[in-house]
Order: sequence, then structure tokens, then C-alpha cells
Amino acid sequence: MITKTTVDRIMEATDIVEVIGEFVQLKKRGANFIGLSPFVNEKTPSFTVSPAKGIFKDFSSGKGGSAITFLMELEKFTYPEALKWLAKKYSIEIEETVESKENREEDNRRESLMIVSGYAAKFFHESLLDTDEGQSIGLSYFKERGFNSETIKKFELGYSPDQWEAFTGEAIRQGYQEEFLVDSGLSVKRDNGSLYDRYRGRVMFPIHSFTGRVIAFGGRTLKKDKNVPKYVNSPESEIYHKSNVLYGLYFAKRAIRDEDNCYLVEGYADVISVHQAGVENVVASSGTSLTVEQIRLIGRLTKNITILYDGDAAGIKASLRGLDMILEEGLNVKVVLFPDGHDPDSFVQNFGTAAFKKHIDDNKKDFILYKTDILLKDAGNDPIKKATVIREIVESISKIPDSIKASVFIKECSTQLQIDERALLSELNKMRQAKAKKDHEKNEKSNNYRPELSPEDLALFGDQPEATEAAPKVEKESDTQEKEIIRLLLLYGNKMIDWDGIANTYIGPFMVAELSDVEFEQPVCKQFLEIYRQEVENGVLPDEQFFIHSRDKDIVSLTVDLLANKYMLSENWLEMHKIFVPDEQANMKATILGAIFHLKKQKVGKILENLRKQLQTTLEAADQEILLNQYMHMKKVEKHISDYLGSVILK
Repeated sequence: MITKTTVDRIMEATDIVEVIGEFVQLKKRGANFIGLSPFVNEKTPSFTVSPAKGIFKDFSSGKGGSAITFLMELEKFTYPEALKWLAKKYSIEIEETVESKENREEDNRRESLMIVSGYAAKFFHESLLDTDEGQSIGLSYFKERGFNSETIKKFELGYSPDQWEAFTGEAIRQGYQEEFLVDSGLSVKRDNGSLYDRYRGRVMFPIHSFTGRVIAFGGRTLKKDKNVPKYVNSPESEIYHKSNVLYGLYFAKRAIRDEDNCYLVEGYADVISVHQAGVENVVASSGTSLTVEQIRLIGRLTKNITILYDGDAAGIKASLRGLDMILEEGLNVKVVLFPDGHDPDSFVQNFGTAAFKKHIDDNKKDFILYKTDILLKDAGNDPIKKATVIREIVESISKIPDSIKASVFIKECSTQLQIDERALLSELNKMRQAKAKKDHEKNEKSNNYRPELSPEDLALFGDQPEATEAAPKVEKESDTQEKEIIRLLLLYGNKMIDWDGIANTYIGPFMVAELSDVEFEQPVCKQFLEIYRQEVENGVLPDEQFFIHSRDKDIVSLTVDLLANKYMLSENWLEMHKIFVPDEQANMKATILGAIFHLKKQKVGKILENLRKQLQTTLEAADQEILLNQYMHMKKVEKHISDYLGSVILK
């Protein structure tokens, strides 16, 4: 278990903008930062990060919390895993107490799969560097490919011995469970129940998660036997879904953000060679067709993709249709074709970094114009084929969400296609209307339609867009009042009372004492108040950061929801429209006591309602008299509260 001292050091060092910025492209807006939600697909940014408060709030998904919560939500880390990731990032040495048997048993399946995959990467890497077989076969292959020692170490390249049980046997001897060896895809179970190695006699390419942990492998055979598959890849598992992973992204993400562009190549060797040459913003789809999930991963870091093709014309034509979904996600796509006989790997190895960069700069072409050129050459002078090409190009343009950008492409393509611009616009409008109708019908069926707001609309609401959120659930009055108490504790609990001559008293302990006779109904509010009360009794005055960094996700969510006030007007808007709102701090006595007594009044009202129901159903005169006395007493209490609040009870 990580010690509290270590946790405090991690919290102190963590910059939430820096952490989230590794996963989401953030832009400064006022005091906060905004970006597209990494949890749901959206076109208008609704994801807000507040560096001052150390929190994020995603108004599309409703998620919110600290940097730790973000890692837990996005990467599915446990609380200790998130802390360890942050500790590694900020070079903080972790101190741990002795782990109990109970804590060891809490290690979940996902973490076990991560651990065994990490061990496998270490085993294969050491087999490559430290064994005669690994050096003579695997290491010599990587050296022939031009990979230097630093690159081999960085990408954790390895070699799996050409034996049936070399890895599996050693892993079992080291205490790794057979269940996780099989479920991770590292070992295969025979019919008789024994296990053997999946990747025998192959050079190994570990596949890393966005945060750098090994989650899968690609194994390449060096044998010439045509009956042996060239590549064997990890099967899908609880930690590896190939449609959600891009090879090399962990090593490329910072460069992608810095360069505001991502190079997309085909294979492992392309990524490694180009990265080694100093062009680090490069990833691969790992032998699978590009998926929407992979596009969105890139879209979190940049809106610009450059696809690097080898000279295989047939392969290029086959892939063109699948690239429309990149346009649909709002990304800008350029294409670069390498000379026949060369792919990015061989080109950069043969001609060097400068020539590689120059070739890209001289030959990059926008995807739409490139596709038009390729398809027109195929169509030749055949009018039927040319008409098909025109429709296909307009269909690609119709995928672009930005109407101005689409209009520019229509204009350029009209010249290239030698057809009137108005005809192309007419076809574009037909396609867009058909798509809009289809989308509307789909949304009507799912009952999940909500319009997007433009950035101009969002600006009216300051940093935090209210309207991108689904309609809020109607809360009970008691829930609202209880949350108001929690909000005030968070904001003002550590401030001193300055009314009625009260001295040396903090607002937090004062509120806790005043609420000692009130039973909260909402579980998370009740839990929050109990934690607050316990901390006060221990001589600690918990602030908002204490709850933001709680291990309890419900407590964190409640805290962030109350701190991230989405109805808060921006300073610019207030100044522009000369609209000012009352400041609750101006009369702290009314704010604090008003909230306490409003809650008490609501609770008394509920007691009165229950007494009325009992009076209607009780037949015994003696019981009725007792209930009536209780009712009259509570009415007096209600009147006392109402008088204090300045309201009049008519009934």
C-alpha cells in the first residue's frame, strides 16, 4: 500500500493540465482549458480543465475529478496504478507499506494480465540480448533492419526462443498463474491441459497502451517456410482490443501534439525506423484496417493526419474508400506516395532523415484531390466511369463536417473534374440532406437526440458549456438542499465566522454542529458529511483538494459536480453585457444559516407529512392525541424556522 507521504508528494507535483494534455488536445479559454471529450464522440468541446481547482469536468459524459480520476476513467487504472503512473511521470520514488493478504487478493484480473504481459516483454527482451540464440537470430535481424541499440531498448524489442515451453515454463516457475498466461494470449492450452508458447522462434514487437504498459505482442517469424504465418499477433483480451490501439502511439503522442500532425504508416518496422530517424510523430494501425476508435485516438492529439503509402498502387486504391471516416471525424487528411520499391522504412534507411522529410514536403497532397486524381486516371474517357468517380468524390466531400472546407473542395474538384461547380454543389446538398434525414430517424429511434451548440453559443456560458449536456434529471428537493450544504462546506468550510460576535470558529465545524440533529437521505451526501465530521473530530479541516483526491469515485464525482458550476458566467460576458449577480460571500451569515435552515425546514416538512398520514389512519383516540401533540410541536418548529428565513407559512 502506498504511504500517505508518497501520495501527498504525488498530489503536490501533479499538474492536471500537463497530465490530461498527454491524452487530450487542450486549448486555453479564460482561466480554464477546453477540449473534445475523450469519453464520448463530440464535435463541440465540452471537456473543461480547471488548473486552479485541479479538476476536470466532462459535460458530455458527466465524468469529472482529479488527474487520478481521469486516469482511472480513461485508462481503467486502479487507484494505486494511477498513483504509480503519476509517480513515474514526476520521478517520485514510491514508498509502500507491507501489503496484506487481503490487499493482494484485491488485485483484479486486468492488473494480473498487465503484470504477466510486462514480465513477458522483459523475458523476450532479455532472451534477445542475453542468449546465444537471441543474439544470432533475433538481434542480428534487428541490426540488419538498421535498428540501433537505443531503439531496440526503447521499443523493448525481443525474441521468443524456438522451443515449445521456454517462456511458459519459466513464467510458471516464477509464480505466474496459467490462467493469465492463457488469457493474455502468451501461452496456448493443449487438449491435454498442458501449455505451450504461442510465439516460438519469432522476433517480438511489444504493443504498448497509451500510458506505456505492455498489453499485447506482434511476433514475426524469420523462417522461409510458407506454411508458417509471417506474423502472429495477440488475441483480443480484457486489456487488448486491437481496434482501440495504435502501434507506437505511446512513443509518438508528445511529438504529435508538438508537430500538430500524425504520420500514419502500415507496419511495426515503418514506425521504428522513422522514429529512430528523428521523426517521432508516427504510428501504425498494426496490420488492421483503420478504425473509428483509432482515428479518435489521433484526433485527441491533432486534427491533421498524413498517410504514408508505399508504391503499391493496388493497395492504395483498396484503402481509399476506408479513409472517408477520417474526414467524417473532422480531421484533415494528406497523402504521400513513396517511389516504387520503397516504403517509409526502406526510404528513410536508404536516404536519411533530410531526404525523408523533403520527400514528404514535396509530395504531400490533400486526400480529396489525390483520390480524384487516382480515380480519374482509372476512368479514362469513359463517361459512365467518370460519372461514378464524380459521385464518389462528392460523397467523400459530404463527409466533411465543416461546410466552408467542403465548399473549398467542391470548387477545386470542379476544375479537376471539369464539371460545373453548381452541379457538384447540388449533388453535395442531396447527399447531406439524405444523411441528415437518416441521422434524424436514427436519433428519433434511439430517443437520444440533442443538438450541438456552436462555439459562439457556448461562449455565452463562459468556460463550461451547459447546453452540450443531456437534460438533467429532476432532483428531489431534499437532494438539492443536501448538495447545497456540501457545496458550502467545500467552498467556505475553512473560512472563519465573522458574524454575531462569534470568534475563533471555522464555518465547517460550525455547520457540522448545527446539522447534528439532521439525517441526510442521499447516500453520497451522507457519506461526505460523515467523512467531514470525522476529519473535524481528528483535528483536521478538510478542503476541496482532500475530497477531489478521495479514493471513493462517488465522493470525487459529487465534489467536482459542485465545484464545476456550469452556470457560472464568464468575466468577459459580465463585462460586455454589464450584468452582475449577487455575491453569496457578501452576506456569509445569510448564505450559511439560510442553507442550514432551508434544509431543516424541508426535513420538518417531511415529518409533518408523515404525521398527517398517521393521523388519517390511526383509530385509537389516545394515539391520535399523541400524534396531534407531535404535529403541533413540529408546526411550531416549522414556524420558528420560517420566521427566521423571513417566509410566511399560511397553512
